[in-house]
Amino acid sequence: MHDVTIKPQWTIRRSGGEALPPHAIELLVRISSDGSLLAACQSLGLSYRHAWHLIHQAEAAFGDPLVVMARGKGSRLTPLGEKLVWADRRINARLSPVLDSLASELGAEIERLLAPGQPLLRVHANHGFAVETLRPYLMRAAVPTEFKYCGSVEAVAALHEGACDVAGFPVPIGEFEAAVLAHYEPWLASPSLRLIHVSTRRQGLMVAAGNPQKVYDLTDLVRPGVRFINRQLGSGTRLLLDLLLRKLGIAHERINGYEQCELTHAAVAAFVASGMADVAYGIETPARQFKLDFIPSQIERYFFLCHERSLATPEVETLQGILRSDAYREAVNLLPGYQADNCGRVMTLAQAFDTWRGDLALPSAPSI
Repeated sequence: MHDVTIKPQWTIRRSGGEALPPHAIELLVRISSDGSLLAACQSLGLSYRHAWHLIHQAEAAFGDPLVVMARGKGSRLTPLGEKLVWADRRINARLSPVLDSLASELGAEIERLLAPGQPLLRVHANHGFAVETLRPYLMRAAVPTEFKYCGSVEAVAALHEGACDVAGFPVPIGEFEAAVLAHYEPWLASPSLRLIHVSTRRQGLMVAAGNPQKVYDLTDLVRPGVRFINRQLGSGTRLLLDLLLRKLGIAHERINGYEQCELTHAAVAAFVASGMADVAYGIETPARQFKLDFIPSQIERYFFLCHERSLATPEVETLQGILRSDAYREAVNLLPGYQADNCGRVMTLAQAFDTWRGDLALPSAPSI
């Protein structure tokens, strides 16, 4: 099995001037996270002299300082240096899932050419951190895998159409379970469908550290001056948010930024962290990664959906073994807001959901 990696790389230049030298932004990111130039050099395997040379080149390109040295206090970035770091993190948050999907598709094409007829585990799922954590375990287990990150509805529809073997999607616990199942119901008609439980995760409001806009619940989104950043249509988070807003009687048009969307939880967290929005709705892990405050709202269960016949294939059996392993569960439990309870448990829809009644009508989902 071959692991293809694609990483975003960017640079910046003044009109008619020199571009920022390669690795300069990477060095600034490490200084920001490690707290000193020396530690950043050790992390990147750079000499101290070469690192300073990169910084001086970058400062010359901007005509402004990027790093300030303080005796006994390590190194800190100037506001310009911090802005470059936030730009890099936002680029990665927005593009990494797309590039990871493309890399997985390219790797799968190579496997099909080198080993024709070899089974390939096709996973379509919305981007989440338990799923992201799973990928290296499958790689180490030598399971040829094709991952595609997409919206939850697209993932479930792909399984229905035979375009994937496993589809990942979330369902909230509690009062919105039935309405979310109703939204997915057109693709859940087959009696052969089975659920593999992965984890629970917390959804809530992401706000800047200290919550300067005093946003405490969804009713605050309609206040003048509060800027929101949303998830895209088809995502499980967007569906849950719309159900919450409908319960509160809040019209979308009253929310400044409702129509502005990003494709991942990390991307909306980066949007808030950069100061381009005041609040987003998403899961806790990226909020903590971007040093945002998080106000819990709902708990979801995340599942892999597949057909019963797939459970006995070597690829899905290996997947189940990984999900049930102590190592994977411990890794998921380290993710803020995640719990790996019942990880790997196989259920029918009726066993998983109290509101599931097979062919009985379910409450109407919101039009989104």
